[in-house]
Amino acid sequence: MIGPKRMFDACVAAVGLIVAAPVIAVASVAIRLESSGPAIFAQARVGRGRRVFTCYKLRTMRKDTAHVATHLAASSSITPLGARLRRWKLDELPQLWNVLVGDMSLVGPRPCLPSQTELVETRDRLGVYGVLPGITGLAQVQDIDMSDPGRLAQVDAEYVKTQSFTGDLRLIAATLLGSGLNVDRIRRPAD
Repeated sequence: MIGPKRMFDACVAAVGLIVAAPVIAVASVAIRLESSGPAIFAQARVGRGRRVFTCYKLRTMRKDTAHVATHLAASSSITPLGARLRRWKLDELPQLWNVLVGDMSLVGPRPCLPSQTELVETRDRLGVYGVLPGITGLAQVQDIDMSDPGRLAQVDAEYVKTQSFTGDLRLIAATLLGSGLNVDRIRRPAD
């Protein structure tokens, strides 16, 4: 039986994909004009039950960039258009497909790479993998990124313990109103 959270996620994702399709299409063309490589970036991420799934985003980095966590990527790997897409979180729009097919939720802990072993193990120990990962979450609206895996896992665990439909609506509203726009920490050249 489909629960209310899953039903809400699926309905919002379906409508969101219809509304966002023109934005994704225009951004995809612009990405291809700016740099070579596919416009949609597919990457393995860790989901509920530690199951690995393919997460989709608009590509914001050069195609030869190593598959590392964002905070480990050099700022020079981000394309000029990619910087704008990341700033407004438009690169996340294809993840509505992940929500629609049930790999992700609108709200939940952000999915990490399988190679982020410290974060994966800490989240596992704290029971975070009992829920679907999300496009946004409690840690994101608090500007906590994956560069601090212990703190991130603790906040993710707090979300899992206290999650509610109204709480999710508040996190979605906070995200739409701009919370979490500073969470995208890229390694700067001096680092």
